[in-house]
Formats: sequence, structure tokens, C-alpha cells
Amino acid sequence: MKDLRRIAREMQASMERAQSQLAEETVEGKAGGGAVVVTMTGTQDARSVKISPDAVDPSDVETLQDLVLAALKDAVERSKQLAAERLGGIAGGLKLQ
Repeated sequence: MKDLRRIAREMQASMERAQSQLAEETVEGKAGGGAVVVTMTGTQDARSVKISPDAVDPSDVETLQDLVLAALKDAVERSKQLAAERLGGIAGGLKLQ
């Protein structure tokens, strides 16, 4: 029983460290060949949106909106992948007997 508690504490500490690191790491989601770039942390906190002046056409706002949405979705997906990589091995690395 003591081993089980020790393992649980180790897992919790590892999880907390990984989550803290994820909050600091960033990924970029891109759309339109990089015309729109969204920067997001590994905890899905959006940090910035960059839009190339070439992507701005006042007569075609819908395209820009689509590009921003696509870049945001890409950033979220990349952030989730980063989190899965960082958090996925925590339980797998501990030997539960």
C-alpha cells in the first residue's frame, strides 16, 4: 500500500511539472501559407495572432475570417499534440505492480 501511495505522489508531481512546462511552451498554428499565424501555449492559451498585410483585403473579409479560424484550429490541434506527448508518458513510465 505504501508503494501505491508513493507511486501516486510521484505521478502527481510529474503531472504538475509537465503541466507547468506546457504553460510555458508554445506552438504555432498557420493558415494561408503563413499569412495568418496563431501562437498558443501547450495549455491552449492563445498568446498572439499575426496577420500578413497581404491577407487583408477590405472587400473580402470572409477569407480573412476563415484564415484566422483555420490558424486557430491548427494551433489548438498542435497544442493538444504537444500536451499528449508531454503527459502521455507519465503513467507509462511508472511500473505498477
